[in-house]
Amino acid sequence: MSDEILEVDLLAFETGDADARKAVVDGLMRSLATGFVYVTHDVSADLIDTAYARLEQFFSLPAEEKARFVAPGTHGQTGYTGLLVETAATADVADWKEMLNWARDIDPGHPLRTRFPHRYHPQVLPEAAVPGISEVLNTFNDAIFDLQRRILRIIATGIGCHESYFEKMLVDGSTLSRAIHYPDMGSAPDAPHVWAGEHADINLITALPRATAPGLQVKLKDTGDWVDAVAGPDQAIINTGLMLEVITNGVIAPGVHRVVAAPDQPGDRYSVVQFCHPTPWTILAPVASCVTAQHPQRFAPIAAADALDLVLYEINLIEDARS
Repeated sequence: MSDEILEVDLLAFETGDADARKAVVDGLMRSLATGFVYVTHDVSADLIDTAYARLEQFFSLPAEEKARFVAPGTHGQTGYTGLLVETAATADVADWKEMLNWARDIDPGHPLRTRFPHRYHPQVLPEAAVPGISEVLNTFNDAIFDLQRRILRIIATGIGCHESYFEKMLVDGSTLSRAIHYPDMGSAPDAPHVWAGEHADINLITALPRATAPGLQVKLKDTGDWVDAVAGPDQAIINTGLMLEVITNGVIAPGVHRVVAAPDQPGDRYSVVQFCHPTPWTILAPVASCVTAQHPQRFAPIAAADALDLVLYEINLIEDARS
């Protein structure tokens, strides 16, 4: 098993010859043994910079102003989530971070919205406080979603499926963008808080364009050691989630990670991540190409909606069940 996070070039897969495509698939699959891979992409650097600038404006507002954009009953799936709310499933104390969450609206009459009203909420963005932020963040959401869709085509190829295997389950899926502000650790209350405790994500894959400061660490599966993961200017970090583990019968395990400030690291950190989810009615089950005599089926089928609801409860985002 590899213990090195590799870099692959998305455009080499999309525009290269057969050998170039194979090299990208092989590199990505080897790197995902860690649960992570660096992907060189074509998302606009100006778009990323603009998004961070607008988000810093929002997070710099007084607490009472930010609280206007809390969306009760949405379980952290849109609007503002304050400090010391989300808690890693393995942790006893809450993370030292605050968040702004958003996604693309779907038509009010869409059957997904009718069947899963707790998953598709009217979006709450702080347009009144930061004029222009909605257009920027929605454009960012679309660009990163397209990046993830394209990366999943490489993964589909790597697990022996048709390149388009994930395409239909992504249409109008409950993919979520999340901007995270990690305040200076010197301002944290007296408790063993970290920016984000050790955890794995529930979704298919997560995309993390470059952050404003280091902090993300990956847990190596072979040794249990923690290593820093920092995306370059034209890179995104991709990590795998628990839903992808089910679909691949454990061939691709979820990437375990945390976010911590170095002991001598001053200041705060901003990061924007996107969690790529299938439609809630997708039934997650191991694909045939990943089930063999040597690797018999490990996972029973489960609806994507049920898998997500359980994790939202475990990380303290279900309002009526918060600890």
